[in-house]
Amino acid sequence: MSQGELARPRKWDRIKQRVKAKLGPAGVFFRGFLEEPRMVGSIIPSSRFCINAMLEPVDWSNCKLFVEYGPGVGTFCRPVLERLAPDAALIVIDTNPLYIDYLQRTIPDSRFTAVLGSAADVEEIVKAHGHEQVDYVLSGLPFSTLPDGVGQAIAEATSRVVAKGGAFMTYQFSATARDLTARHFPHVETGFALANIPPCLLAWGWQR
Repeated sequence: MSQGELARPRKWDRIKQRVKAKLGPAGVFFRGFLEEPRMVGSIIPSSRFCINAMLEPVDWSNCKLFVEYGPGVGTFCRPVLERLAPDAALIVIDTNPLYIDYLQRTIPDSRFTAVLGSAADVEEIVKAHGHEQVDYVLSGLPFSTLPDGVGQAIAEATSRVVAKGGAFMTYQFSATARDLTARHFPHVETGFALANIPPCLLAWGWQR
């Protein structure tokens, strides 16, 4: 292989890195939606109103481990880290390597861990990172469009891993996630984020 042929792949890699750097979170989010539309709830990240409403019930002083399913480009990650105690941890789980790579490059916080994997394996992932249970689990996964059986498996695993007093929190554009939560958590509260595009249903399944 000639030097010119060797140089072309390296040049192409540099071009891809420059494009990736300029793409920004909105571009990364949209690209992820195009690649895995069934795994992304919306092409528009959640609004600040939705974020604040979803996180408002969390008892941050007693939260040692927070887990998020489907973090996308970190719309919730940064607000969670702003509220999280210095000795607490945030683990996010996503099946899209595009999002995991982006988060690992853009969130340099020692409390933060991004895992490429399935939310259905949350118990194994949590144990692999030195924990037994989770205080709060947040999910924006589109349960209504997940492959058959996946949503049920995620809800069951989440009910086992959430500690007493903790909650499984979901924000959705349909009632599917809330209804699944109600099957596995003894107490469910609901709310609405109207100042969001589109408006979404919020649910908190408490492990009491």
